[in-house]
Amino acid sequence: MQSIWQINTFTEEQQALRDRLAAELQISSLSAGLLISRGLTTAEQARSFIRPQLSGLHDPFLMKDMTEAEARLSEAIAGKQRILIYGDYDVDGTTAVSLVFSFLRQFTDAIDFYIPDRYSEGYGISFQGIDYALSTGCQLIIALDCGIKSVDKVAYATARGIDFIICDHHKPGEELPAAAAVLNPHREDCSYPYTELSGCGVGFKLMQAYAMQHNIQIDSLRALLPLLAMSIASDIVPITGENRILAHFGLLQINKCPSLGLRTIMSLAGLQPGRITISDLVYKIGPRVNACGRIRSGADAVRLLTTDDPNQAEELAQAVEDNNNERKGLDKTIYEEAMQQLREDPLTEQRNATVVFAPHWHKGVVGIVASRLTENFYRPTIVLTQGDDGLISGSARSVSDFDIYSAIDSCRDLLTNFGGHDFAAGLSMYPENLPAFKERFEQYVSDHILPHQKEPVIHVDAEILLADITPQFFRILQCLEPYGPGNPRPIFITRNLINYRYTKRVGKQGEHLKLNVTDRSINAAGSPVFIDGIAFHQGDFAPLLQNGQAVDVCYRLEENCYNGHVSIQMQVEEIKQR
Repeated sequence: MQSIWQINTFTEEQQALRDRLAAELQISSLSAGLLISRGLTTAEQARSFIRPQLSGLHDPFLMKDMTEAEARLSEAIAGKQRILIYGDYDVDGTTAVSLVFSFLRQFTDAIDFYIPDRYSEGYGISFQGIDYALSTGCQLIIALDCGIKSVDKVAYATARGIDFIICDHHKPGEELPAAAAVLNPHREDCSYPYTELSGCGVGFKLMQAYAMQHNIQIDSLRALLPLLAMSIASDIVPITGENRILAHFGLLQINKCPSLGLRTIMSLAGLQPGRITISDLVYKIGPRVNACGRIRSGADAVRLLTTDDPNQAEELAQAVEDNNNERKGLDKTIYEEAMQQLREDPLTEQRNATVVFAPHWHKGVVGIVASRLTENFYRPTIVLTQGDDGLISGSARSVSDFDIYSAIDSCRDLLTNFGGHDFAAGLSMYPENLPAFKERFEQYVSDHILPHQKEPVIHVDAEILLADITPQFFRILQCLEPYGPGNPRPIFITRNLINYRYTKRVGKQGEHLKLNVTDRSINAAGSPVFIDGIAFHQGDFAPLLQNGQAVDVCYRLEENCYNGHVSIQMQVEEIKQR
């Protein structure tokens, strides 16, 4: 399915701001336009955005219940009470546990961590986890990236003398758990200035509060910021505000001095410190960490991310790599089976939503498959399987601007549990409710999805000539990093491109396209301007370009390093024949 290319336009007022900003910063109008489209209308705002500072972090005590949370934590440490750090089994949860555990073990030996089993316990706080805390003498549980809806679990723990501090960022239910403190910027009664923290981010704010209260310099938290960067990247939260500051300094730390465990993962992924980007965290490091909870145990990820033992790091990292390879095989098999189901359903093309189910599918991979199906059909998607407890459960993924959490919430009477965000969620139900759920979910999506949400749209920053891609312009692009939701990597269109020298198919089966193209523009030296590029899964355009035909290309710009040579190349989003 080809996308709609929606090119950014400026009002007269924005054009005036762009021209003034270009003059003040002595940059091109094109570069200034990128700043304006990100809401940066003054030179001061632009400089602050380009040079994030840790001093820009908000006071953690602005968050509702932070005073109570910090006081209860301090009481536990001072009284040598045993603390259990409890977190979800995905990247956000395991990095959150790793961060809090690593920081607090500097001040107490009475500390342990717990990651629930995805299959026997499921998402969130479990009675089994609380019983573990009881059996080990814990008096305080810090729940990270989960717990906001665990009213009954918290009551169970409280009745047995265990307090909870909940650090979550998922949408709260109608009733909050009766915990010692509930930290969640999405609470209606919370006026914290930034609401888009990851679960790991909320845990970090608690550690920041503890550090402030005990006169510990924030620099002592720097070594933990790579974990935050990993959570921000992998949980697809906006890289704006505090998240931008934390991701920026997390990446600096990763590239300068990564922890032993992280460095070992990077080595297996073929990455070296110095050039790690948010994309590397999303596509190479995050999936490996996630694979622990999907295939075996998220606790392995925490052990790896917190170890100081090189031998243990090597052993755990290899297990992580094995898990990831197994995850890839399962992903491929389940995706093909899901596609077969949809091909055999005569109503597939008429539906506005996708819901597929097979009892034997691996629970740890259904979220990945849901994402792939969403990309394929471009509509809200749910992939379901069946657990040993008999319940049907799975993962949901959405398209741009459509709130899938609300769609699932409309079917809450058919569910045993659900939670998540606007674009991703999890749910479970009794098998007999599946037919009614599929019908109701499809009806809700049909009634609420808007026409523009049914077609993929690529938001283009500007239409440019290849001559516009100067070293100065590319330096501006680098200053806008780290990219992600809320600050997407700029996308450009250049039209009427033709083959310059060696455009050709690449890949094992020729499925990709290596571009070398020109738009016939001339540089200051009088030579033709050309650029290299890579277009994944678009190898079929090779004969067209090789025969001299022109195309329009929608792309991002990236730095390509090969054999010590660094160049700017296009990372192609889409090609359209003229």
